[in-house]
Amino acid sequence: MRSALWLAGALALPVVWFALHFTGAAVGPVETAVASGAAIFGAGFLLSWTAEVAQLDVPRALALAVLALIAVLPEYAVDVYFAWRAGQDPAYTAYATANMTGGNRLLIGVGWAASVLTIWLRHRRRGISLPRDQAVEVNYLALATAYSFLIPIKGTLSVFDTAVLLVMFIAYMLAAGRAHHEEPSLEGPSELIARAGKTGRRAATLAIMALAGGAIYTSAEPFAESLLAVGRQFHIEEFLLVQWVAPLVSESPEFIVAVLFALRGAAAASIGTLISSTVNQWTLLVGALPAAFALSQGRLAPMVLDRRQREEILLTSAQSIFALVVISNFRFTRGEALVLFSLFVPQLFLTSPLARWAHAIVYLLLTAGIIFFSPTARAGVRNLLPWLRLRGQTR
Repeated sequence: MRSALWLAGALALPVVWFALHFTGAAVGPVETAVASGAAIFGAGFLLSWTAEVAQLDVPRALALAVLALIAVLPEYAVDVYFAWRAGQDPAYTAYATANMTGGNRLLIGVGWAASVLTIWLRHRRRGISLPRDQAVEVNYLALATAYSFLIPIKGTLSVFDTAVLLVMFIAYMLAAGRAHHEEPSLEGPSELIARAGKTGRRAATLAIMALAGGAIYTSAEPFAESLLAVGRQFHIEEFLLVQWVAPLVSESPEFIVAVLFALRGAAAASIGTLISSTVNQWTLLVGALPAAFALSQGRLAPMVLDRRQREEILLTSAQSIFALVVISNFRFTRGEALVLFSLFVPQLFLTSPLARWAHAIVYLLLTAGIIFFSPTARAGVRNLLPWLRLRGQTR
């Protein structure tokens, strides 16, 4: 009964949005932001549940990769819209990078930490041990993070970056697809969908994905524009709204799904989904931005990043490499989760250039300190050299 109510509630949010959108009932920016944001929120849940069901038919690592990809589609839709508009209005370039950096930092600073802390609070376990088959996600995150440091140095995002990051993403998906197939343990709405049998669950999955996809497609532009309008109306900096509110709405279903995994004791699935999402965002999402920009302009022009955007990306890369070193030994503890969360929270309030540089330097110094003082971390980092060990790790 509870599963049916969850499924019905998530389905209702896009349906309400369709009614308001196609009748023109949501006229003000606040009403539009709430209604379209709720539709994205509901669609995120629906897509996550259908992707869970996919574990019945494909290898677990690939299913987690697909789950992570589908779960962040709302984030992709909003960010790609900003990048597309940036091709016509350069002011939107800042919003595209704001949404991307905010989404990545929320994913690690809140999502990763919440997964471990939930395991601790619910099951009194002080940490999560990652299975060795998640070396696929960890290795590709190392490769994508290393490449991300080039972006603020270059000061641009171009179709060359699209090509490189797309190759990384495809290689990651192929590596995940070669993993061993394990039968999943489904609960909640995903279990309800799976009960319909092979034909029924596939039909239901396609129908739900079509509904969720339609909601995301029709709500991405209204949500993005109404969010900017709300900022102007209430004199709130638009950059900060786009950086924190937009990804919070689009990624919160993913956080909740990961927490539900953790509550059920499925620690590996919980953190694995979030790590995979981070890989997806550093590869496919970042790579999609210059592609959308170039298509909008009708020529192979790069997105030129200003000083703030370069600082934001550098800070995001620094957080990512710190998180990577933390999990390089395939162990993620409660204390490490608290450090990740504690370092993230001040970024919501300290937004000056000095604060961005200070946070980035702290992440990098902590990274260097862990590698220097911890033999276990040094051994883990040696295993995170994808160009030397990737093939062996993914077998």
